[in-house]
Amino acid sequence: MENFTPFSAFLGGTLIGLAATLLLWLNGRMAGVSGIMHRLLNSSKSEWLWRFNFLIGLVLGALLFNWFNPGFFTPRSDYPYGLLAVGGFLVGFGTRMGSGCTSGHGICGIANGSLRSITATLIFMISGVVTVYCIRHIVGVGV
Repeated sequence: MENFTPFSAFLGGTLIGLAATLLLWLNGRMAGVSGIMHRLLNSSKSEWLWRFNFLIGLVLGALLFNWFNPGFFTPRSDYPYGLLAVGGFLVGFGTRMGSGCTSGHGICGIANGSLRSITATLIFMISGVVTVYCIRHIVGVGV
């Protein structure tokens, strides 16, 4: 495990939990990113504004982190674009089929003790493990 980074993982998880908690306390909304994105275009002006700001904050937060920590994150460039497109489509399809994403189910739903969210998160995790195994060891990409 050459890339084991417990401090940054703990800090990132804490910040995600804090953002989800603040959104719930200050706005009464769950931080399910796929739901926020899905409803962005079909909402009133006041609903649109907080959704837009939340999503922009996700992007700006990542850009600011990268700006203050150059070289901390190096994206891989050896994956085929077709495989990335299929993966993105399957994630979007699974998000709609599962009525939410890892942020909604895995962070907010589990924190609320939702059996549906616990089940969904377990399925997400198992699917991820199986997918990584298949892509790396059967297809041979990313090894």
